[in-house]
Amino acid sequence: MTEATRAGFIALIGEPNAGKSTLLNRMVGAKVSIVTHKVQTTRARIRGVAMEGQAQLVFVDTPGLFRPRRRLDRAMVAAAWSGASDADIVILLVEAHRGITEGVGAILDGLAERTGGAPVVLAINKIDRVKSDALLGLTKELNDRFAFDETFMISAEKGHGTDALRGWLAGQVPEGPWLYPEDQLADAPMRNIAAEITREKLTLRLHQELPYQMTVETEKWEEQKDGSARIEQLIYVVRDGHKGIVLGNKGETIKAVGKAAREELTEFLGRKVHLFLQVKVRPGWLEDSERYSEMGLNFKDGNE
Repeated sequence: MTEATRAGFIALIGEPNAGKSTLLNRMVGAKVSIVTHKVQTTRARIRGVAMEGQAQLVFVDTPGLFRPRRRLDRAMVAAAWSGASDADIVILLVEAHRGITEGVGAILDGLAERTGGAPVVLAINKIDRVKSDALLGLTKELNDRFAFDETFMISAEKGHGTDALRGWLAGQVPEGPWLYPEDQLADAPMRNIAAEITREKLTLRLHQELPYQMTVETEKWEEQKDGSARIEQLIYVVRDGHKGIVLGNKGETIKAVGKAAREELTEFLGRKVHLFLQVKVRPGWLEDSERYSEMGLNFKDGNE
């Protein structure tokens, strides 16, 4: 008798930089969510699909939970909690070396009422950064604060403990038909993933506060006769001064960003990519509802 198929949504929540995107990419085995060392790089919920035996695990990578200050921040936090309340299983990631910060404490306080009764798993990440006795103490402290269904100690970056976590999840998601074709990695449209890749390269290249006031949109995607793809993207910034920063001296910054993004897109798509980037100043994009829709966020969630 063949084993029944299973499928379910798994939300990854935690503070910014807890390692949610890294874990998502590790689970899926491909890069579907951007990873940088800056906080707040995941804006919309990206779903990555992983197969484990007869189970299909659909991971929802939420923006980091933090204290919001601006409309964009508030919309992101609303999206994160919404991802948690819609999921079959919720995974809370906590950084081993940082422990129970003020932010983690606030998440723990909101977990029970905002996860809709779904099983909540604790994943203590970056375990390679602390000694084992400190880990045991942190595990006890966290489980005293909230009744987690299971606790895993992992290193999303190095892959420690992630197979055990994936195996456990495969046995816990509900029985039922798969939600996506077996070979599909992510349900974010390719245009969005392409824009995220370029935004990641910009974020890595620019170390000012600028990246959070910048967005990238894929304006055109044309399939060429030779099998390659021609992709045109617009980078929106809020001020003229920011445009100069993105372009760089004699255009060297945008050239380097374009090259890095093109190389990654070529690898991701498995074919040649022609990438064209343009920078536009749009002063009000942070208050433009259409831009929020492009990012998969709800503009109204940003209301005070």
